[in-house]
Amino acid sequence: MRKPEPVTLQMPLVRLEPMAADHAPALEAAARDGELWKLRITSVPAPGEAPAYVAAALKGYEQGHMLPFVVRDIASGAIIGSTRYHDIVPAIERLEIGYTWYGKSWQRSHVNTCCKLLLLTHAFETLGARLVGWRTDNFNFASQQAIERLGARKDGVLRHHAPRRDGTVRDTVMYSLAAGEWPESRAQLQYLLAKPRPDPR
Repeated sequence: MRKPEPVTLQMPLVRLEPMAADHAPALEAAARDGELWKLRITSVPAPGEAPAYVAAALKGYEQGHMLPFVVRDIASGAIIGSTRYHDIVPAIERLEIGYTWYGKSWQRSHVNTCCKLLLLTHAFETLGARLVGWRTDNFNFASQQAIERLGARKDGVLRHHAPRRDGTVRDTVMYSLAAGEWPESRAQLQYLLAKPRPDPR
């Protein structure tokens, strides 16, 4: 598997751009759409935390285990969220997709499907990944359903695995999609994008 390097990935409605330090104000503005930092099951930056959030993501890239993106709505030009590759292990041709969030106005829209199609296509067809993984909070049922709609398989649950913002400790639900399963998953994502959806704006 090739090492993931900064790259711009684009579809007609959505563009994924390499995260940079000057994206912090726009990410903070996107997080205010729905006050996402108040959700106990996500790690969205609270007001004033975006610079540190971006710095940690970029440090992960420098250390070789992350590749963070911002999500831009092409029509408006606005940054509406973030996502990244993480736990990248080229030696075993594996990476994970996570740290994904979008402003509330863009949830349950085309955005997540577009982003996953872009990220999975790049991972399997350009980087040569053999397996892509996801992990999510045991109480984040919306995330679990979204991952399962991709055709990913539930690998299991890591109990008492990671701290939440409120000081409690979560169980982590693990999913994965293998390279051999990607063609069917790609077809499903394309089908979902072809279905009519209400415009979130």
